[in-house]
Order: sequence, then structure tokens, then C-alpha cells
Amino acid sequence: MARRAARREARGMTAEGLQLYDAQGRRKYMTADERARFLSAAEQAPRETRTFCLTLCYTGCRISEGLALTADRVDLDAGVVIFESLKQRRPGRYRAVPVPPAVLDALDLVHDLKALQRRAWTRRTRLWPWSRPTAWRRVAGVMRQARLDGPQATPTGLRHAFGVQAVTKGIPLNMVQKWLGHAQLSTTAIYADAVGAEEQEIASRMW
Repeated sequence: MARRAARREARGMTAEGLQLYDAQGRRKYMTADERARFLSAAEQAPRETRTFCLTLCYTGCRISEGLALTADRVDLDAGVVIFESLKQRRPGRYRAVPVPPAVLDALDLVHDLKALQRRAWTRRTRLWPWSRPTAWRRVAGVMRQARLDGPQATPTGLRHAFGVQAVTKGIPLNMVQKWLGHAQLSTTAIYADAVGAEEQEIASRMW
């Protein structure tokens, strides 16, 4: 039991859930400025890498959930991307995450979504037929191009940034929970523990 707790702590987790800081107290989420730098660097990346980075950034999905995305789970009319929540205990749990029109346009243009969705035999085509290590390398390359390093410069750092950004902008925690696919609201509540500029912005709404 003690060894299991130590392993959880080494991964930045406690019995209360995920943490926004690692064992050395370093931030594990991107700030708004870092997120903007990442998106700017992604614009210079190859097209498929760019759309994958946009999807991670604007949906907060896990890297495995992004890789599992198929053409039929991008609802262009409703303006949402539909993910299977892979870390929940029961399979077949889906969530719809709203995304900006520009992201939907990029997905349609690069992956020819409308054509894939018209044909029954191509609707289940994965948008990014990569392995997980390949996806990590591509995202890491964009991070380097943006001159980002540290524990926040990862796909998980983008996911945490999504949560922090949502809380900072006043999105209700239950909605953030739905978008991130958390089984427990207590997990989502870590994003209310934002500090620095994010905490100042939250506090300013009270002032």
C-alpha cells in the first residue's frame, strides 16, 4: 500500500486526486501565454500535426482519445467533437465537446471530413492513424518550436491548461467535468486551485 501511494505521489497524484504541481513544486499546466505560443507554433507545423494540436488544445482530450477520433465523431452541424471517455470504468461512455468554428473548418479541410462522412465505409476512418509514440513526438516537436519546456510542456499540460482556462473564464465545474470526461467532480475541482495570473483573474471577478 505504501509503495502504491509513493508511485501515485511520484506521478503528481494524491489520495485526493490529481495535482497541478509535481513533486518539486513545478507547474504542470500551461499558462495562457504558453498556450498561445503553442498554438502559434502549431500553425507552422505539417497540416495533420496542426489539426491534432488544435484538437488537444481546444477540447482538453487525452492523447489516446484524440488518436481514437474518427470522422463520424466530428459533428460539423452541431459544432462538437465527440470522444469516448477511455479512462472511465465502463466502455462506451461518450462526451461532446464544443469547439470553435475555425477548428472545425481546419479538421474538414485537412481531413476531408464531409467526403469521409458521406460514405458508410469511410465514416469510421481515424483522423490521425499514428501510434501513441508518434503523436507524442509530433506534439513535443511543436513544444520545442514554441520554446516550451518543463512538466507543463506535454499533452497533459494542454489538458490541464484547458481545465484552468475554463475555470478562469467562469465555466461551471460540472460543465468542465463533462467536457474533460472526469468520473468524479472532485477531480475537476483541482482546476479551481489555479495560481498566479489565473488566480488573479478569478479573484478580480469578486473584487
